[in-house]
Amino acid sequence: MLRIALPKGSLERATLALFEDADLAVNRSSERDYRASIADPRISEVRILRPQEIPRYVARGYFDLGITGRDWIEETGSDVVSLTQLHYSKATARPVNIVVAVPGESAVESVTDLKPGTRVSTEFPELTRRFFESNDLDVDIQLSYGATEAKVPDIVDAIVELTETGSSLRAAGMKIIATILVSYTELVANRDSYADPEKRHAMEQLSTLLLGTLEARGRVLVKLNVPADKLDAVIEILPAMKSPTVSKLFGDEAYAVETVVPKSDINTLIPALKDHGATDIIELPIAKIVH
Repeated sequence: MLRIALPKGSLERATLALFEDADLAVNRSSERDYRASIADPRISEVRILRPQEIPRYVARGYFDLGITGRDWIEETGSDVVSLTQLHYSKATARPVNIVVAVPGESAVESVTDLKPGTRVSTEFPELTRRFFESNDLDVDIQLSYGATEAKVPDIVDAIVELTETGSSLRAAGMKIIATILVSYTELVANRDSYADPEKRHAMEQLSTLLLGTLEARGRVLVKLNVPADKLDAVIEILPAMKSPTVSKLFGDEAYAVETVVPKSDINTLIPALKDHGATDIIELPIAKIVH
């Protein structure tokens, strides 16, 4: 039913891992194969393509669904339906930023300090053009095919570049003077496909699986028993997404408690629970959380 385009390159590994965890494993004959399949009745075709291309292909109806970045949707000006943000990138759950950067020793501290005719290298010429036009600054935009920061200062004066943490720019001796766009990975749909009730329902179901998987990452289920006279003390230190589930144990003046907590807290939480009277503490992994 649904034809899906998944991103190749920097997002590829993280995207395939997400689909695997969501029980939508992507199968292909080799890592170089652009054609793939997912054993799910809602998905008829899978292609793995450059994220730069995916917004246009989805907008034109070559695919019903695609995963790409907001940066490429804006750069290509593609008319697609954004179903949801997917908070992951190649290394973290943080967004990536499209920024303006100049040499660290430069006297330029903001975009307003740049002079007309400033040479700017970028892989995002349309985003860059619109940004500088909005700041009433006429710059010389030069298309980059990679290693953009290496062109400063001999070839260009500034760059517009994508960064996740800014560390690579700092390592290259650059400083950021403006942020053009904050970009998350997004699940996008073709407008005509989204207007089809059956396809829309299938899209929403897939979105539920992906979001539920992302929500579960970094969380665990904790189950424990606690005497009645210790219950309040345990509840007080127990983090929860909402309220912990508390059930009376049969034939005993005690309760069973369970809740979802951040995995990062578990190393201090479990000893603290034991100190406050909890027993039979169990930590369980979570595959999905669907609200």
